[in-house]
Amino acid sequence: MYTQNNLFFPHRAIAALSCERGEQWQALVARIQGLPPTHEESLALMWMMVRLNGCAGCETDSYRAMRGCAACALQTLRRFKGDDAALLRAYEDALDEVRHFAQRDQRYTTIIEQAEEAQAF
Repeated sequence: MYTQNNLFFPHRAIAALSCERGEQWQALVARIQGLPPTHEESLALMWMMVRLNGCAGCETDSYRAMRGCAACALQTLRRFKGDDAALLRAYEDALDEVRHFAQRDQRYTTIIEQAEEAQAF
């Protein structure tokens, strides 16, 4: 049976990352867990994980997808060769990209507002 998975790394899977790596990583994950999925920091962590996990190439019938997004992300973090500083730099880079996109494209605000309204229901 298939687990619940998404096209890209979902916000709900962030909680699974909270016990991995070092204190700085854990603090980042704990902070972001409490933020809504549409917050720029949440989007940045999800975007970073999309890149690390290779979510764009994931197929719904692949072993990775059958295990689920959280299990895939945990495996990716455990196999990551860099230190926590490298992970935090990757997160900061992703956050810069999210912020740059939001400033450049005014549709971003509309999309975020619509997503937040949809979650309210």
